[in-house]
Amino acid sequence: MPDTRSKPPRHVVILCHPEQDSFNAAMAAAYSATVREQGHEVIVRDLYAIGFHPVLKSAERPGPGERQFADVAEELAVLKDSDVFVLVYPIWFGGPPAMLKGYVERVLGSGVLPDAVYEGTAKGVLAGKQLLSFTTSGLKEIWLDEMGQLRALTQAFDHYIEHAFAMAPSRHVHFGHITPDMEPGWARRHLEEVRGQARAIVRALDGLVVAE
Repeated sequence: MPDTRSKPPRHVVILCHPEQDSFNAAMAAAYSATVREQGHEVIVRDLYAIGFHPVLKSAERPGPGERQFADVAEELAVLKDSDVFVLVYPIWFGGPPAMLKGYVERVLGSGVLPDAVYEGTAKGVLAGKQLLSFTTSGLKEIWLDEMGQLRALTQAFDHYIEHAFAMAPSRHVHFGHITPDMEPGWARRHLEEVRGQARAIVRALDGLVVAE
């Protein structure tokens, strides 16, 4: 059956790392290049580069008199036609950077009341879309597992976002012991895994289109 979609699927990559030459930036670039090669659209939002302000303002709190600021409206416009929502960030002290938490609060949470989250009726711009996360840490994965850190992060962040904003089941890929002296071979291997995940997402989306 021919591909009848009017436009290619859109992947929105949210990069959250203060260093422009970080391994996180390399992952975002590898993912983006791979899906573009497959004919999909990619938009990368580097939160530090664009100077995103993560602090939720009083006027933005959901409820009567809520106000939406221009920077949030811009992000929502980018997310509106997305098919895949990709997060790329380091784990700092057991959780995502404050910048990314603020993005969730200000952008994804815009106009979302607690009751809607509880009832699963918060149908925002990401409803039904896929969530894919790539994370890194300077510590080895075995230590993170012993501390239960990855399980806790996945449950408290990934699964919460998935449920709160009515998204499709999420996927999380983590790379531990990412340090400045990391062997180049390991870096290449990790980046190839990122590319593999990108190709898998593309195949899944293209398969859905054919099935329709």
